[in-house]
Amino acid sequence: MAQSKNQFYLRRLHSLLGVIPLGAFLLVHLMVNHQATQGVEAFNKAAHFMESLPFLYALEIIMIYIPILYHAVYGVHIAFTASQNIGHYSYMRNWLFLLQRASGLLTFVFIMIHLWQTRIQKFFGQEVNFDMVHQIVSNPAWLIFYIVCIIAVVFHFSNGLWSFLVTWGFLQSPKSQRVFTWISLIVFVIVSYIGVSAILAFV
Repeated sequence: MAQSKNQFYLRRLHSLLGVIPLGAFLLVHLMVNHQATQGVEAFNKAAHFMESLPFLYALEIIMIYIPILYHAVYGVHIAFTASQNIGHYSYMRNWLFLLQRASGLLTFVFIMIHLWQTRIQKFFGQEVNFDMVHQIVSNPAWLIFYIVCIIAVVFHFSNGLWSFLVTWGFLQSPKSQRVFTWISLIVFVIVSYIGVSAILAFV
């Protein structure tokens, strides 16, 4: 009983962190990247503003890295131990549940690579700017990898909104769950467009 109760709270925390702060950070990050569609200077200005925020490293550790670490580790645990909810949800929802786990694993790999290519390189004296991203995605293989992973990350977030609202009791009726499934897919399409158009602007 105690273990079930702990799992209940751990899942709630996992779901919450996926939306706040990580989901919010994802949207801000994509909007900053989308400034690249307005040109080199527009992106560099937006990136410089984010880099100049007070207490940046403390904010990143508390609001991004620690939540990512917990969400990723517990998410991997869920991915390898959870079973599909056959009989509880629709056929479509079960496929989305499977894709949620797969996109979560890909998101975890992508974040590690992306951090190495951007944030960690900053410690070696390389400035985070338009040219840094351009050098990465000018390689067609990396460009394809980034596009696929951005779509996976956005799907994980958008579909995760549904899970968050169900887990926290906001979507209780089957009808509300069906309606929000389509709302989350609309969010996925819109945010994916923002993310993919942003990365293509760096080419």
